[in-house]
Amino acid sequence: MSQSERLKAIVLKRTDYAEADRIIQLLTPQGRRTVIAKGVRRQRSKLASGIELFAVSDVVVRSGRGQLELLTSAQLIAFYRHIIEDYERMRFAYNALRLVARASEQIDEPGWFEVLMAVFAQLDQPLASRTLTEAWFYLRYASLRGEELNLISAALGQPLRAEKTYMYDSAERALRPSRQGDITADHIKLLRLMATSPLTALSQLGGIDAVIDQCWLLAQAHAAE
Repeated sequence: MSQSERLKAIVLKRTDYAEADRIIQLLTPQGRRTVIAKGVRRQRSKLASGIELFAVSDVVVRSGRGQLELLTSAQLIAFYRHIIEDYERMRFAYNALRLVARASEQIDEPGWFEVLMAVFAQLDQPLASRTLTEAWFYLRYASLRGEELNLISAALGQPLRAEKTYMYDSAERALRPSRQGDITADHIKLLRLMATSPLTALSQLGGIDAVIDQCWLLAQAHAAE
């Protein structure tokens, strides 16, 4: 007997299937779901408008005899249209989707949904800092993969000290003391804020222009596989 379930969802990936269907990879607060949207590529499909990228949708899925659940209803809750109006924001949004789609195959963590929703909402604000949003995402991405950046101690276990400068050691995936290092106490302070605060709470931060670019570089390097 089939059962229906109503969920909030973000579309991770859409793959054409058969003559008019699509296989949809969904990310929900409960984890990943793979569904089939029957006839969604036909011109009059009622499902098509509800499975846009860069959006949060209200979907109804029904289990059946096959391996795939059936998507029976899809309506947009929020569509972040300003993302597609800016090439750099759209490019990063695609990259965030790609990274989360791949990582969530291995680690089906409910936190992925909240991270993507926060990133989309922030990227949708034209005046919000894209660099800050990207750096925040990379730190959360690494953390959800079980590789949280250590902002308490350096590579060899020494406590991070305000008077020292540091560099990022990609082999150790940690900070290492260095007289030529670019990472100062101000960078570490901002990184700690990004690692522990919701993205919306960071949007009003001022005085970060001198340190945000280096924080972005470090966060991106740490998130790299």
